[in-house]
Amino acid sequence: MKNIAIFASGSGTNAENIIKYFSNRTTARVCLVLSNRREAYVLKRAASLNVQSAFFDRKDFYERGIVMNLLRENRIDFIVLAGFLWLVPSDILASYETRILNIHPALLPGYGGRGMYGDRVHEAVIRAGEKESGITIHYVNSEYDAGDIIFQAVCPVLESDTPADLAARVHALEYKHFPVVIEEIVSRLPEVS
Repeated sequence: MKNIAIFASGSGTNAENIIKYFSNRTTARVCLVLSNRREAYVLKRAASLNVQSAFFDRKDFYERGIVMNLLRENRIDFIVLAGFLWLVPSDILASYETRILNIHPALLPGYGGRGMYGDRVHEAVIRAGEKESGITIHYVNSEYDAGDIIFQAVCPVLESDTPADLAARVHALEYKHFPVVIEEIVSRLPEVS
């Protein structure tokens, strides 16, 4: 069984959905939730689901190696970014090459990059007059939203949509597809010695 760590910066609805999905699977389990925001609700969600969690700051992540140590101590095989807003440092990228996934609330390559998250994405999609939006699940590299695309799912953008309306449709796609795609990728991973 593979061990998954989730990195999140916000409320953690995707993280909770993923934890619950893997709670009755034999392929993997979520055993660690990490957040760069001390007050992020995802930490409370993890605790309520009996998953170890920890807060880390910028120095812990980029300079002190504390996050890498947590990943090693917990024998993490795979990392999922679920609403995590920092670039992943090069040491973690190198150690987890093709083992880090992110989900983006739009159809990349459009509407991605630094600062494009949450309602900012949905506002931009609506403002541009797009007829479709959706989700993109992709590998993580050293640039925002620039890793190889693994999966996309589409939903309509209606003329009457507010960012909240579109967000609800996009969230439904996230909850339906993200855990399944994670499981497909994780189940193909070779055993690490």
